[in-house]
Order: sequence, then C-alpha cells, then structure tokens
Amino acid sequence: MKHSHTAENTARDGKLALWALAISAFGIGTTEFVPVGLLASIAQDLDIGITLAGLLISGYAVGVAVGAPILTALTNRMSRKTLLISLMFVFIGGNIVAAMSTSFELLMVARFITAFSHGVFFSIGATIAVQLVPAHKKASAIALMFTGLTVATVTGVPLGTFIGQAFGWRATFWGVAILGIIAVVASALLIPKNLEQSPPAKFKDMFKLVTNPRLLLGLAITALGYGGTFVAFTYLTPILQEVTKLDSKLISIVLLVYGIAVAIGNAIGGKLANHNPARALFWMFILHAAIMIIMSFMIPFKIAGLIAIMLMGLLAFMNVPGLQLYVVQLAEKYVPTAVDVASALNIAAFNIGIALGSIIGGVVIDTIGLVHTPWVGGIMVFGAVILTAVSLRLEK
Repeated sequence: MKHSHTAENTARDGKLALWALAISAFGIGTTEFVPVGLLASIAQDLDIGITLAGLLISGYAVGVAVGAPILTALTNRMSRKTLLISLMFVFIGGNIVAAMSTSFELLMVARFITAFSHGVFFSIGATIAVQLVPAHKKASAIALMFTGLTVATVTGVPLGTFIGQAFGWRATFWGVAILGIIAVVASALLIPKNLEQSPPAKFKDMFKLVTNPRLLLGLAITALGYGGTFVAFTYLTPILQEVTKLDSKLISIVLLVYGIAVAIGNAIGGKLANHNPARALFWMFILHAAIMIIMSFMIPFKIAGLIAIMLMGLLAFMNVPGLQLYVVQLAEKYVPTAVDVASALNIAAFNIGIALGSIIGGVVIDTIGLVHTPWVGGIMVFGAVILTAVSLRLEK
C-alpha cells in the first residue's frame, strides 16, 4: 500500500512542478509578444517611428537566438533548479528596467537582457519537463510547458495590451515582472532539487549540428515558415488602426480572438504532425502562404480583414509542434549526442524567423506601406514550402 502511495505522490509532485514550468513559460511568452499590442503607444510616448518600435520585437528575438545555444552550453554544469530560478531573476530584472525606461535605447537593452533568460529557459525547460513524468508522457509534458507559451499569446498579450491602454505601456512591464516573481516562488517550492543533469554538450557536437546540411535545412524551414507571419503580425495594431480602421478599444479583443485561433491551430497542428511532421508541414505551409497573400486584399475591409487575421492566427502557430518535432527527429538521426542543443538551436531559429519577419515588415512599411506586409510574409512562407519539398525529396 505504502509503495503505491509514494508513486501517487511522485506523479502529483511531477504535475505540480510542470505547472511551475508552465507559469514561467507564460511570463516569458507574454514578454516576447506583448509589444505587438503596445507598439503604437510606445512609439508615440518615446517619440520614435513605428518601424523603430518594431525593433523591440526583432531585437528581443535576436537576443533569444544568440543566447539560447551559447548560454545553454555555458550553464550546463549548473544545477537545473538553481539555473531555472536564476533565469527568472534575470527575467524580472529585465522587465523592471523596461518598465522604468525613459528612452528607446534603455528599453532596447532591457529587452535584450530579458531575451537571454528566454532562450535558455525553453531549451532546459523541455529537458526538465521530460524528467518529471513517466516515459510514455514525455511529449505531453513538453506540450504542457509550451502551453504556457501558447496561453501567453492567447491571454497574456491581449491582457497586457488592455493594461497598457488603460494605465500606460510601462504598467504592462511591471505586470510581467510580477508574473516573474510568482514563477520564482512556484519554481522554488515545486521543482525537485535532485534533477538529473543532461551530460554537458560538447562543442564538437554543436559543431556537428551546425555543419549538418540536413539539420541546417530543418532550421531554415523553421525560420522561414514561422517567421513569415511576423512580417504582418508585428505590426498588427497599426494595421488594425490605419488599414482596417478599427476602433483602438477593440484591439485587445481582436488580439484575444487571434490568440484563441492560435491555441486551436497549435492543438490541431500537434495532432497532424505526430505521424510524419515534414509532410504535414508541407501542406500547412502551402495553406498558410495562400492565406497571407490573399490577406493583403482583405484587410482594408473590416469583416473580411478580421476573418483573414483569424485565419492567419489559426495557421501561424499550427506548424510549431511539427517544426520542433522534426528538428529533434533529425538530431536523433544525425547527431544523437546533442538533441538538447538541437532543441535550443531550433528555438533560436524560431526567433531568427521572428527577427527577420519584423525587420522585413519594417522595410515594407517604410517603402510601400502597411497593407503590403501580409503578402510579403506569404512569400517568405512559400520559401518554407520549397525547402520542405527539398527535405522530403532527400528523405526518399
């Protein structure tokens, strides 16, 4: 009897620890995308152009991309629990500095610092999540942790936008810092001390990863397929205000519905990609590219524009589980000793996509205008269609 009781306890503790990870993921996810809803007000307050404000998203993404693989490799001798809690302190500090920023430069530095904690958190968070559950629940454990990230897009971003519109954008960053404090307390209390260290990744393995053409192809698919959305999504608030002519009070509601579409897409995408991720991704990207291209013609009209934005949300994150799974599968096949680092590199690739997308979007706005951002993003996603086709050919 006593034995089954401890087994139940372990299962319950594992679940609670997973929730602590999900709370941290929620805070981190909110911070990455919350400027989407606040771009217009930050730009106005700091007296900068909307394109420069867009750098708050692309700059953050670059910080994640640089930080994830390098810091994951540098911190792999630290105790996992200590590392997680230290990362959340960096996160809290970065958001407090952001909330107190009086200049664009300082805000940018704060975003960059916060981004460092983001990359490492997701690459080690996934390996911790797997240890907290029995073998047959590994994928679900990673999914639960990433749910924090999805839920952040669904609720954190619109909520942050709402707070920002009511109390000023700085209040949003204070709110996110408080989330970080809750996450630290949850992690300190709920995450077990005796987590296994994954064997330190050798630089030799990292070198094998970044020189393997099949893996590089997988990472390029992630960057283009995921990043294409951000050509338009980064500037969603100005698009809704200036092109669709939507009342700014309705924007947080649109972001909420967009987030719900993201969550539905994410769940469908996970199921579709379980069997053969590359083939599933191929069809998702074709559909996604088509929607993005048609969207440019729909956004000048209120109803059509909102339908297009919801479809973009549905497809934008549908590819995330498949992309993560595909790169991990490629790593298991070609560099089995460095699956952790491959996971971190893929998180870097997602963020390189975000950075590329937002920067290209800024260039499009400055040269031909806001209304053209979706179809340019569609062309980027079409690049992923071609690369996925190449990858499928190579598998044969």
